[in-house]
Amino acid sequence: MKLRHLNILNYKNVAEANLDFADGLNCLIGNNGMGKTNILDAIYYLSFCRSYTAPTDQSVIRHDEPYMMLQGTYDRREVEEQVVVSLQRGKRKVVRRGGKEYQRLSQHIGLLPVVMISPMDQDLIRGTGEERRRLMDQIISQGDKEYLDALIRYGKAVEQRNSMIRQEMRDPLLYETVEAVMCQTAAVVHQRRADFVKQFTPIFMRYYNAIAGDQETVNLTYQSQLTGTTMGELLAANRERDMIIGYTTRGVHRDDMELLLGDYPMRRTGSQGQCKTYTLALRLAQFDFLKANIPVTPLLLLDDIFDKLDARRVERIVEVVSSDRFGQIFITDTNRTHLDHIMRRMPGDHRLFIVTDGHCEPVEKGGQQ
Repeated sequence: MKLRHLNILNYKNVAEANLDFADGLNCLIGNNGMGKTNILDAIYYLSFCRSYTAPTDQSVIRHDEPYMMLQGTYDRREVEEQVVVSLQRGKRKVVRRGGKEYQRLSQHIGLLPVVMISPMDQDLIRGTGEERRRLMDQIISQGDKEYLDALIRYGKAVEQRNSMIRQEMRDPLLYETVEAVMCQTAAVVHQRRADFVKQFTPIFMRYYNAIAGDQETVNLTYQSQLTGTTMGELLAANRERDMIIGYTTRGVHRDDMELLLGDYPMRRTGSQGQCKTYTLALRLAQFDFLKANIPVTPLLLLDDIFDKLDARRVERIVEVVSSDRFGQIFITDTNRTHLDHIMRRMPGDHRLFIVTDGHCEPVEKGGQQ
């Protein structure tokens, strides 16, 4: 899959941009705060109908403007796809594919797969289990509609059960109806996550060793309260406790994926460089997993990936990224040193853009140096 053209209007600090991209490597250079990340985030938004960095939809609209709009033209399996996202202040967003509005945004997930690598990925290590659940859910749901449907239905059932608990409802028949949905969907979510971690771990380990060398041992393990039991048994055993606490305390919504360096949690033992390498390997493994399980090659968005890494790890990242396995790549940096290095080594056409105060202009085409 290729992103041929991107139109941006009033997205964060980008007032307007009309960009044509190369099929291979697209480099965005500029100082911090100029808008490089916002352009990558606009591409991400077109795929997931939400921002990678902004906490709410309304916060992506440029200051003092009434609306924002994004339009992407893609070559997907030799068919042109056009996706438009529009959002007015105080209103819901509208997502259209080929001029037709989606009835449910979940229908769009997986159409335009994207992998984003960002400094915010440190939250995968330092943050709560919610961050790592989101990673599993995002990867699996792009290629598995049944999983996404089960995940959405499970989440709604948990919300409904929590509402019943807060209202101190005691009718067992009402709880049985909601909990039947939770049990059915939790079984699907648990099995898919377990299968995912098993398939994903060796891919991740390979990428980590490619960047860090073979001296360090890493691993991923799936942590779930459903291991060895069922959702129904968990709910029955904890019903009175849930009534006292005021919400559903057990289930797949509490799952986690433990990140290990050696035999210890990465969040406790990893250095800054090791944590950066870990998150890079997770995201590159995400790319390979998606490529193997969906019919199109994802876009790869690399935001400021070289910061806080020693020269040895930088060189190994350049080697990995410069291979022809990744398709179309978008990468940002504050200087040209790393970008020129990658452009010299990477086959195919390149395009370089300079980003200043929300303005993005192409400065080179076709790999000219």
